[in-house]
This record gives sequence, structure tokens and C-alpha cells, in this order.
Amino acid sequence: MTTTVGTAPAFTLLVGTVKGAFLFHTDHARTEWEMSGPHLGGWEVYSILGDSRGGRRRLLAGTNHRSGRRHDPSGVGDESVPLPGGATIQVSDDLGATWQPVDEGPAFAPMGSYRWDQGRWTPSDDSARREWRLNRFWQIVPGHVPEPDTVFAGSEEAGLFVSRDGGDTWTEVSGLTAHPTRPEWGPGAGGMGLHTILCHPTDPSRMWVAASAVGVFHTDDGGASWDLRTAGLGRQPVEAKSHRIGVCPHKLVLDPADPDRLYIQDHGGVYRSTDGGESWHRIENGLGTDGDGRFGFPLTVSADGDLYLVPLTDSDHRVVRDGRVVVFRSTDRGDSWHPVSGDFLPTADYTNVLRDGLAVDSLDPYGVYLGTSAGEIFYSLDRGESWAQIPGRFPRITCVKTWVRR
Repeated sequence: MTTTVGTAPAFTLLVGTVKGAFLFHTDHARTEWEMSGPHLGGWEVYSILGDSRGGRRRLLAGTNHRSGRRHDPSGVGDESVPLPGGATIQVSDDLGATWQPVDEGPAFAPMGSYRWDQGRWTPSDDSARREWRLNRFWQIVPGHVPEPDTVFAGSEEAGLFVSRDGGDTWTEVSGLTAHPTRPEWGPGAGGMGLHTILCHPTDPSRMWVAASAVGVFHTDDGGASWDLRTAGLGRQPVEAKSHRIGVCPHKLVLDPADPDRLYIQDHGGVYRSTDGGESWHRIENGLGTDGDGRFGFPLTVSADGDLYLVPLTDSDHRVVRDGRVVVFRSTDRGDSWHPVSGDFLPTADYTNVLRDGLAVDSLDPYGVYLGTSAGEIFYSLDRGESWAQIPGRFPRITCVKTWVRR
């Protein structure tokens, strides 16, 4: 696959897998692709970001290695060599040619409680607390628009971290770790990952995060304090006086045209909020689901508010319905849904699309991209009406991200 990139903004599709990352370069037309990779071979890549802010051209990847060791490609000495860490953020400033783990990566504070001191939460050794572990990084996102050097990362176990220098050094957002409900947090079947981070497009003090098997949180003071926003999700009634821990959001997205309009693919259905997450209401007209059949992971939204999702069977099977990869689209803010993709493949394909396996780009017209757990990559340039496949079969795809390299 080759292409000659002209004067239009260069575009790269970033694909993370359980065996490294793959980059697919193209131009504005997005009809021919040049593959680069695998990068970070042997590493699981659950999150990846291309960052062009502030004149940089940096890639950041959340990586982890189950064994803590990797094969020595030189063939000299031991069969494996130590890795620089289990869950690690690695960066590249040359489009993936070389990668380096950051020197001061994310880390939870040492054991101890937290106390409020001079306007911020700080660790205290006055009482013991559970020691939280970094198992992987589920999400890496750019910070608020006025802060071009800020990057956020979400981890498993659920933690939020921030870098103020483009990803070189990281600190814990301890206001979230110290939330009063933290002792109640616990993993579900898929762990306890902070998998979604949404920055308000105009207000740097506001953001939302979602953690699996825990819930949705919002801050309006830059992360110093957080409130839980789960009323209406799952079995939680909208009129609940106190929100509940234990709701399992699968993916949370924000409408770019109205940042208080949020959408969520939850363990038990699809919901919308028009008040910044204070209350949630089901939006499933046309999805043809009932009971556990509302289950699914991926959800994404375009700049003009079009929504896309891929429903799965149920929480026990976690494959696409009837062996068919079908994308549903909503053009009315979730009031109704319609299948737009038909069949991707002519034969049965009992695959899955993970929570970050569906994405849209910021070009005009926008493209929609989908990666499956079977290693297939599809894309559409006509709002999901027709799809093409990027040639090749890749390892299990964990995330699909877009990068316009202006």
C-alpha cells in the first residue's frame, strides 16, 4: 500500500493492538494507504495519541508487557531482556521510527491517605489505604485547547494523570484518587480502567472521566474535586438523591456542538444527557434491542453531531449479532438509530469491536474507522453508507485513533 502525500494536511490512522502499533499514512483523499509498523513489537498498545499542538509531531502510546521481559532481537545473551516497566507511556518524535519510555511516567502516590492542603489534595501517612497499581493505560488525550502542552492519561486500576510538558513528565490527579467513594471502587469482568477522558472545549476547569465498573465523574475546578454523575444509568433512577458507584460505562462521548450533551454506551444500554451528566435517559429507538441485547462497547461522534455505534450480543458472549458487523448511525442526537453498514464481509464473522475500536476524523467530509478484535480495519468516507477494508489481518485491535498532521 503506497501513496504520495501532496500539499493537503497529512493524515495518519493510528491502530493499537495487543502486539504493537500500526500507522497508516495517507492524504486528504484517504483512498490509498502506506503502512508503517509494527511499532513497539511485543507490547500491548491500548492507547495512542498523535499530537501536533505547539509545533510538535509527537506520538504517545500507552504500553504494557505481561511478562515484564521481551525477546532480545540481537540473539546474543539471554533469550529475553528486562523491559523498562510493565505499564509504560512511550513517546516518538519521528513518526514511530524510534520510541522511548518517558523518564517520569505516571505513578500513584505511595500508600497513605490524602488530605486537603493549601488548595489541593496531597498524600498523607496518617492512615493506611489500599495501594493502587498501574496495569495498563486505557486512554491518552490532549488537554484543553488553551493548554497545548497538557496531556491526560487514564489507567487501570482507575487513575487520572496529567503532563504539563507534552508527555515528558507526569503527576497524579490526586483529587480523583481521593474521592470519598474510592473505598467502594472495584473491578468488573473487564477490570477497573479509567478509559474515557473528555475535556470541555472552552472551559479549562471542566472535564469528565469514565471508569468501568465505577461510574462517570465531573470536575469544574480543574480536577481538585469531583462529583459522581450516574443518575439514570443502569438501574439507577433519574430522580435518585445520591448517585451510585458500580455503574459500568463502556464509552462516553461529548457533542462538540454542545459540550453539556453527552452520550454513553453503558453495560445495559445507550443513554444521553443534556445537562452535563447530571441525569441520563435511554436513547435506543431503532437499535432493535431488549434486555441484555443492548450491550456494546464502541461509540463515537463526529464534529457535526452524527453518532455511530456497533451493538454486540450480550455480556456473556461479547460478539457482534448474528455474525455480522453492523454499524448504526444517528443523525438526530440519538433520537433514532439506523443501520448503515450492511455486511462488511460475505461470510459469518463472530468478532468484536472494543470500546476504542471506532473513530471519526476531523476532515471534511469526515471519515469513520473501525477495527475488530479479529484484526480487520474498515473505513467509510460517506457517513457509513459504504465501507472499504485496509488490506491485511492484524493482531487483536484495541484502539483506532485519527491524527491530522497539519
